Amino acid sequence: MKTKNIELVLAPPTPHFVGDGFRVHNFIPSAYHLDMERMDPFIMLDYNSKHFFSATDTPRGVGVHPHRGFETVTIAYEGKVEHHDSAGGGGIIGLGDVQWMTAASGVLHKEFHETEWAKDGGIFQMVQLWVNLPAKDKMSQPKYQAIQNSEMTRVDLGTNGLVEIIAGNYKDQKGPATTFSPVNMMNAKLQKGGKAEFEFPAHYNTAAIVIEGSIIVNGTEKVATDHFILFENEGEQFTFEALENSIVLVISGEPLKEPIAAYGPFVMNTQQQLVEAFNDYNEGKFGYLE
Repeated sequence: MKTKNIELVLAPPTPHFVGDGFRVHNFIPSAYHLDMERMDPFIMLDYNSKHFFSATDTPRGVGVHPHRGFETVTIAYEGKVEHHDSAGGGGIIGLGDVQWMTAASGVLHKEFHETEWAKDGGIFQMVQLWVNLPAKDKMSQPKYQAIQNSEMTRVDLGTNGLVEIIAGNYKDQKGPATTFSPVNMMNAKLQKGGKAEFEFPAHYNTAAIVIEGSIIVNGTEKVATDHFILFENEGEQFTFEALENSIVLVISGEPLKEPIAAYGPFVMNTQQQLVEAFNDYNEGKFGYLE
């Protein structure tokens, strides 16, 4: 096996607010060299680094908005999110939980800080990732996977720590999320001095975010908290060593290599499909959500 080297390391871009509840750094598609084609099938990644929200009786968040053509994956590291969609999905994402929503043919969605959590306020930290759907699945039925932290597959690395698998495979263990194309998503939770080795096909687009702590990649390059790592599409293996107790989100997926036509909350394959998405939304075909 050949080493998969780092292509670039990016500091978090200037944050902006999505609604009034999510203060995010957008890595995909707006950061340098992280456009949708390069990161395929990952077409958007917003990272809400640790941010303190004061107590409020009116939960902050994002009101009703549509999605079509892809999946949204929300991972909670600090804080709680309450959400609902027009297909009947919804619930509360607590510490360490994941919400995997397949918008597909179209849903309306809203997400807010969980009511009781908002009353106290506190540190909030999340990742939201959009995973593109293959052309043949873009107009399939919406669905929803609520993945509690306790349901994630854990691979014990002994004194090094552990790897929590959300989707895909690690060391012949499989995560609970079902995907439409090969996608790996996992959290490496490493103790200080702990090491973990990863292996993905060379042609998969592979990246990581240091959520907590700091690490050395492949024994050579130090990467600090909140930084994004993009790996080259050569080689298969890479290693992390934790300089302190650390959490690293790792994503790796097989590119779909299909045309991408994206506008706002719709990601399709052609401009005509985008027009149809807007028409269907305006005609109320995405259902109803208060």
